[in-house]
Amino acid sequence: MADATRVALTDAAAELLARLRRRHGDLMFHQSGGCCDGSSPMCFPAGDFLTGDADVHLGDLTVPEAPGGPDDGGATFTVPVWMSRAQFEYWSHTHLTIDVVPGRGAGFSVEAPEGVRFLIRSRLFTDAEAEALRG
Repeated sequence: MADATRVALTDAAAELLARLRRRHGDLMFHQSGGCCDGSSPMCFPAGDFLTGDADVHLGDLTVPEAPGGPDDGGATFTVPVWMSRAQFEYWSHTHLTIDVVPGRGAGFSVEAPEGVRFLIRSRLFTDAEAEALRG
């Protein structure tokens, strides 16, 4: 299982990311260890949130461009996903899926004006996934 990943996204989240990218340019996610909405994945224009040694890069999401996007015709773009190192210590054994639900979160995430918010759905890694990620 060489293709094990730590993070994925739902189709609904991918569609929203495509719309947000047309408005804001390249994007990134950061998952902090805060409480309430601080524990939601925050989506920022790339470079607006500075990462460093206190953060772990979980991976890059591959997102299809929506019809009518700047690169229509099957093109994709990537969205890096970061997590605070302290939070990663708790979640290192889980696969995370970024989803979107109705409702406004309280934060600076770019989806807030859309009347929706991103959230994390998690599951434990299978033994095969955990082994592949260790190797």
